[in-house]
Amino acid sequence: MSTRSRAARIAATVVLAGGLLVGTSGCVFITPTATLNYYDPSDGVGATLDQVRVLNMLGIINEAGDEINLITILHNDGPITNVNIQFESDGEKTTVVQPVRGGETVNLGISPEDDAITVRDSGVQAGGLLEVYVQHGDTEGKVLMVPVLDAVGDYADLAPGSLVSE
Repeated sequence: MSTRSRAARIAATVVLAGGLLVGTSGCVFITPTATLNYYDPSDGVGATLDQVRVLNMLGIINEAGDEINLITILHNDGPITNVNIQFESDGEKTTVVQPVRGGETVNLGISPEDDAITVRDSGVQAGGLLEVYVQHGDTEGKVLMVPVLDAVGDYADLAPGSLVSE
């Protein structure tokens, strides 16, 4: 076999191997990796405000449709701060101020031991979105469109007034 034909055969093998490699793994180069995308893994919504994270905020409405238990988790990776949670209740802007120490996670409205935030007569029904503004310190706040759900299934014990200590 001549040197030329050997070189041609090697070149053809390299080109074929390269084509197979690109053809079988090309998607990795053009498709974003889904596991790197942040998402809210539950029914609620979240936001990051500098060092404070608002996690899984959602509303659970009572059977009468006139009160919503606003549920969320606040986590602070920085120094102590006050988190302001603002929404419309009884026809007025209402602000709840929740202090959160550094490294602390605060649950709101999840169990009887938690502070509860009740929204009254907001005009939002089950399946709707409640507008909630969240802010802390000098950080620019964010408006969250919080889903409001019926108190059924896993959420049956989270309706306003149902979080009673035994």
